[in-house]
Amino acid sequence: MENTASLHRGMPTKFYLFFLCPLLRGAVLVILLVLQCGFLATASGEPAKEQAGKLPTLTTAHQAHSLTFSETARAYPVHIRGVVTYFDRDFGYGNAAIFVHDSTGCVFVTIPSTKVGLLTAGTVIDVRGVSGRGTFGPIVTEPQIRVIGRASLPANPPRVSLLHLRTGAEDAQWIEVEGTVHAVSVYRQTVTLQLAMIDGTISAILPREATATYSNLVDAKVRIHANAAPIINGDSQMIGVHLMVPNLSVVTIVEPAPGDPFRQPLTQIDRLLHWDELLASSHRVHLRGNVTLQWPDSSLCIRDANRGICVQTAQDTRFSLGDLVDIAGFAGTENDEPVLTDAVLRSTGKGAPVVAVSVSVEQALQGNHDSDLIQIDGQLIGDDMATSDLNLMLASGNTVFAVVLPKGLMGAEAIPWKIGSRLRVIGICSVQIDARSHLREGIAVIKSFRVLMRSPQDVVVLESPSWWTPGHVLVLLALALAATLSVLSWVMVLRKRVAEQTVLLRKSEERFRHMALHDALTGLATRLLLDDRLTAAWKSAKRHQTGLALLMVDIDNFKEINDTFGHQAGDEVLRVTAGRLMQAVRISDTVARMGGDEFVVLLIDLHDPQMAERIAAKIVKSLAEPVPFAGREIPVSVSVGVGTSDAGELDEEALLKCADDALYQAKANGRNCFYVFTPSLHRSQTVFIA
Repeated sequence: MENTASLHRGMPTKFYLFFLCPLLRGAVLVILLVLQCGFLATASGEPAKEQAGKLPTLTTAHQAHSLTFSETARAYPVHIRGVVTYFDRDFGYGNAAIFVHDSTGCVFVTIPSTKVGLLTAGTVIDVRGVSGRGTFGPIVTEPQIRVIGRASLPANPPRVSLLHLRTGAEDAQWIEVEGTVHAVSVYRQTVTLQLAMIDGTISAILPREATATYSNLVDAKVRIHANAAPIINGDSQMIGVHLMVPNLSVVTIVEPAPGDPFRQPLTQIDRLLHWDELLASSHRVHLRGNVTLQWPDSSLCIRDANRGICVQTAQDTRFSLGDLVDIAGFAGTENDEPVLTDAVLRSTGKGAPVVAVSVSVEQALQGNHDSDLIQIDGQLIGDDMATSDLNLMLASGNTVFAVVLPKGLMGAEAIPWKIGSRLRVIGICSVQIDARSHLREGIAVIKSFRVLMRSPQDVVVLESPSWWTPGHVLVLLALALAATLSVLSWVMVLRKRVAEQTVLLRKSEERFRHMALHDALTGLATRLLLDDRLTAAWKSAKRHQTGLALLMVDIDNFKEINDTFGHQAGDEVLRVTAGRLMQAVRISDTVARMGGDEFVVLLIDLHDPQMAERIAAKIVKSLAEPVPFAGREIPVSVSVGVGTSDAGELDEEALLKCADDALYQAKANGRNCFYVFTPSLHRSQTVFIA
């Protein structure tokens, strides 16, 4: 006690307190600053690699992002300070994505989600890390991140075109684009805008805000500030570009949507894409006509007093032939044909079915009946088994044309038309333009056409094929030969035995072929048939420059269903799941059972990059309904992985691998959901690379 008391007496005590108090105050301030700002751990939990004395430290975003492919692997030390322009804590596979902007540009920073706090756009941070190779461009890895404060997002970024973005020159950079929003897709955590710019369409992805309204953006002209991000294939080649938007605050409505599109003046179909209509507005147009064809979840065709047109829509409203409908959509071209995209529909009333116009092959090739309901005659010469739709090949004179009918509209009956029959077909005329040829006046040249049927009743047999076919003639010759040799009993016995064995082998071959191509329990295609159709679809996508997708579907907790309700209930769940999958997908798609509780859906001829996601969402929703069995309700849900391929750039095995990786992520996200594959999902690679 005496020693303690002595500290409060005399000159030494005052001298000690004189130096101690400032030190205490400084320590308290340091602790408060640390608690306020915090230090975010590095991806590895260790400090960035020390390269002092070996490599220079990169102190700007431009320096870090401008390294060559070989230089990035040298792990240059990086120390930059800038503002966060985009942050996603759950970018995929447990990693967060950060774009950091300083006065020289932007660079992408990757870090595990568990090692980073909650950042927002506008947060000023100090980053220490090392350079690394991304799947496309240079990035910053193993970062130590310290929060400095807040700042405004960079103002007045450069305005760029889609053509310039596709060069890759603006990779990861903070840029400005302007265009009209054609479609808005709202998901659980994100929102995707389809932005039609003057030179093409681009997707803009932003985090979903719970209280925000997005429907008012459709048909509005907007200006968006965002980071440009590449779309790459498995070889790290840039095949496209999309935008990463931090929030709605950087989406400026330059010109609001006109309002209710059905209140806009009606436009005649034959005036679409004319000079005066193109100059009038870039907004949705309002059409009205009678329904001539509807392919569920695909397209709908109408005709007004002058002309017909087919529209693309995600709306699943069902109409009857002849119904009068109002359509609002964006006018454009698809496969060189006038078309309305991202359309919304509403019924105006009942009407009489449109009468088909009888045309010849020559008249159909003139193009004046494109998208019209026609009646045409031809001889059935074969069918195309490369697609899941029914494709009949008809000939008239020297011209061969296709007749297409979705199998979902066929019914259970077998095809009643024999090769060689003369048929009369009713359907929508769809012409194909030769994009490389045109007349001197600039008029497009039509190279072929096809007829889109609505039901088997659209086919009438005018003349059956003659009995005297090559096959029948061969049978008669065989019988004559058998009669000639009938005097030799031992030859007759031998021929009879050979014939019996041939029949048995043929029946066995047919039975085994059917068993090999169709699942015994569900009736779906097997892996063998799926492989054949996937190969054909990949070649078709590459030839026609269209997209395709694979959906890997897995029943959640199927073993628990078997254990709880029994294997008979499990079999019933598989059968019901197969039926619901066939109802959920388009007619042109293929559904296969890979074994156990795993199914695969092949989507072909994709022109809308969001079609695969909409079908996946529909599958998850339709398969979430309980399955009735023996007076009980069996709860069921599925996880879906989505892998897409544009213009056949991925081979079959790579596409299956993409879908499988996406399915793995869907299960990791809690099941009963779908997940769309992105290149960052490769488990051996970084989640997202700028």
